[in-house]
Amino acid sequence: MRMNRTQIVTPESEGSRLDKWISETFEEQTRSSAQKLLESGVVLLNGKTCSEKNYKVKAGDQVELPVLELQELEVCAEDIPLDIVYEDHDILVVNKPKNMVVHPAAGNPSGTLVNALIHHCGPLTCINGDFRQGIVHRIDKDTSGLLVVAKTDEAYEGLASQVREHSMQRYYEAVVYGGFRSDFGTIDAPLGRHPVDRKKIAVLKATDENARSAVTHYKVLKRYQGFTHLQLKLETGRTHQIRVHMAHFGHPVAGDPVYGPKKCIKQLGGQCLHAKTLGFIHPITKEEMLFDSPLPDYFSRFLATLHPIE
Repeated sequence: MRMNRTQIVTPESEGSRLDKWISETFEEQTRSSAQKLLESGVVLLNGKTCSEKNYKVKAGDQVELPVLELQELEVCAEDIPLDIVYEDHDILVVNKPKNMVVHPAAGNPSGTLVNALIHHCGPLTCINGDFRQGIVHRIDKDTSGLLVVAKTDEAYEGLASQVREHSMQRYYEAVVYGGFRSDFGTIDAPLGRHPVDRKKIAVLKATDENARSAVTHYKVLKRYQGFTHLQLKLETGRTHQIRVHMAHFGHPVAGDPVYGPKKCIKQLGGQCLHAKTLGFIHPITKEEMLFDSPLPDYFSRFLATLHPIE
């Protein structure tokens, strides 16, 4: 049954944090998913966008969430091939291909990594919502590479804490436009929802209330005419972080249709960005885990077309 997506705060709820109130009022929302909706700028408070998860609601406040058709859909198991790098009772590490969405969302109700995972090992932990079963961190549809998935509640909490504490090791490789004088560098620029185009992320002033700290470290692997092959280490893991940071820095990722130049390298089918190395502490056994994936064919083929600078 479809819920009325607009709710009025009652006197009994006055003083509750907005994210907590949303999770208690809209039955399909968890505290975590409510925070993500607020961060994405799609929640309206009294007719205006609100991203303040710690806002204390007042009696009579009108809160509106977007109508998501997903709430009427069942997340079904789908027999989609998976490149599983590691699996045990509690976790699973998968090498996601380009063009695969991680979890169902409006416009992508099926064919996702979650649909494939449910077929492979049955329902996963739903701590982060029914449509994000087991997903601790995500990568964009057109970004390939490694993801760790939680199969149990305990594993999810253990992995999520490492993401929050920035102790999970995540190294990417990318081909970006332009050259670099230095072999190493750090981009420290806060990110948040673009003030005009709500589908995009932008670098914001640190004083902006919607700005969130974002730090990316880069290392030059090889220089080419017009391009550079980089290794990038995420200190934080914001949405589109590498893509936005590199574009803001004047070196957009090759093939990026959103943050790159208007004349996009279409044969790449999206950004030339691969989540290559993933390290973390096993949430149950406490063993140090480190995984590395080879560069995918689309990435290697593109490098082969470039002219190295010796």
